[in-house]
Amino acid sequence: VRATTATGEVQEFAAIARIDSPVEADYYRNGGILQTVLRRLTQPVA
Repeated sequence: VRATTATGEVQEFAAIARIDSPVEADYYRNGGILQTVLRRLTQPVA
């Protein structure tokens, strides 16, 4: 992760991301929450 402080200093540190639920996996596969919602809205109604 790269973060910029209020003074403009850049700090970097390692992080581990987790996917804890099937819904989060869907978000990840679709590229985010917005993309997931848009795909669901554009699918034909069964």
